[in-house]
Amino acid sequence: MSKPKNRAEELLDELIKDKSPEDLLGNEGLLKQLTKSLIERAMQGEMTHHLGYEKNSSLGNNTGNSRNGKSSKKLKGDFGTIDLEIPRDRNGSFEPQIIQKGQTRFTGFDDKIISMYSRGMTTREITQHLQEIYQVEVSADLISEVTDSVLETVIEWQNRPLDKVYPILIMDALVVKVRDGHHVQNKSFYLALGINLQGTKEILGIWVERTEGAKFWLQILTDLKNRGVEDILIACVDGLKGFPDTIISVFPNAQVQLCIVHMVRNSLKWVSYKQKKELMIDLKAIYKSPSAEIAMKSLDDFSTKWDSQYPMISKSWRNNWESVIPFLAYPPNIRKAIYTTNAIESMNMGLRKLSRIGVRFLPMKRLSSFFI
Repeated sequence: MSKPKNRAEELLDELIKDKSPEDLLGNEGLLKQLTKSLIERAMQGEMTHHLGYEKNSSLGNNTGNSRNGKSSKKLKGDFGTIDLEIPRDRNGSFEPQIIQKGQTRFTGFDDKIISMYSRGMTTREITQHLQEIYQVEVSADLISEVTDSVLETVIEWQNRPLDKVYPILIMDALVVKVRDGHHVQNKSFYLALGINLQGTKEILGIWVERTEGAKFWLQILTDLKNRGVEDILIACVDGLKGFPDTIISVFPNAQVQLCIVHMVRNSLKWVSYKQKKELMIDLKAIYKSPSAEIAMKSLDDFSTKWDSQYPMISKSWRNNWESVIPFLAYPPNIRKAIYTTNAIESMNMGLRKLSRIGVRFLPMKRLSSFFI
């Protein structure tokens, strides 16, 4: 007689129904919606500047021109085609500047898009990013109008209500070296990505802080709960000390899954180049095991073979074992979706540009002052 499925297994079965791991983890769509929302809001700000009055304002009466619906436009971006709605005016005199007439591509700005949605960015920093995105000379008044419009969208997005349940929550932080005046300093971008009950990936939030730590993750998890999240089934995280306990303190029913990619990467940092390939094969035997019992046997075999040279590797896996093995309880077609934080990698790629191009940040307010 088969073992009855628990609630988590039933929800995960529904989640992966008719979906491959690639459907859940693919990069397509992660940044498209953020980019679409920001560009469209910027164009609304441009329209307000063009007409001289806000939408539905009585100031527009008898001015001789008004908003007149929208037209559609396809734009090729860093992560596929973006379907935009372009605002129109009744006189046909409005031509947006952020996306100009005849423009077919909008690429190379994913780092700025991500930054502008991050809690911890100041209004002036958002203005600077917008000035860089506009590739033509525009007036200070236009930039100011667009900044106000975009800022409204960003605040709405940061504080929007979330679903009650996310079967999978993926959390990661990327430390980026950025220039602050004449100094270069580290700043951590915290990313939370949820996979909802429909199997759709959703960026739940982006936060900026000077360092990565479990204490700051507690603030983030509390923010998610305050925005409506009641239950997390599986939380996939890196190996940050204290992180699993932090998650359980906010979502006591969650299973914590350490990212296997992080575990392997941390293991290999101890190993000589000549031995890495062989040792990788033995590590793979652990996390590719069909069950937790067989995985433990593979870890014992690994210890017998490698502990004389690298005892710290098996020790690390044993110390984290309860957070390493949860994914092994699930069928193969969902394991890949929960044992790695790679689903968030497309966001990290954009953030790494901040380091490469030396983005200028102003002194940053503490994140707590941005919670509303």
